[in-house]
Amino acid sequence: MRTIVNIIWVILGGFWLFLGYVLAGVLACIFIITIPVGVAAFRMAAYVLWPFGRTVVRQPGAGAGSSLMNAIWFIIAGWWLCVVHFITAIAQAITIVGILDAIVNIKMIPVTAFPFGKMIVDTRNTP
Repeated sequence: MRTIVNIIWVILGGFWLFLGYVLAGVLACIFIITIPVGVAAFRMAAYVLWPFGRTVVRQPGAGAGSSLMNAIWFIIAGWWLCVVHFITAIAQAITIVGILDAIVNIKMIPVTAFPFGKMIVDTRNTP
């Protein structure tokens, strides 16, 4: 079932969201100081391409460094990726098939805005 909903996700907008995260990652890797932002963008790109069967959990021990990186991330890529998620969710919600994808898009906005201090894990490995 996860495979089917992931394929629908990719067709109805996941691929374009993936490309947005890859673009953000490439742009962030241009400067040395923002390479961690680029790595986070690539990590999120993998998640946004195939989200069903994965979840986001808080990373234990994330401190002030992750808060600082979240601020840098939000300025560089987070705000416009959140807008893209919101617009994609509206477009997906128009169709009955896309309503589940629209809900997932809205649920991704908090982690899109502030990804540092969080881990993406497979739901089969979580209790």
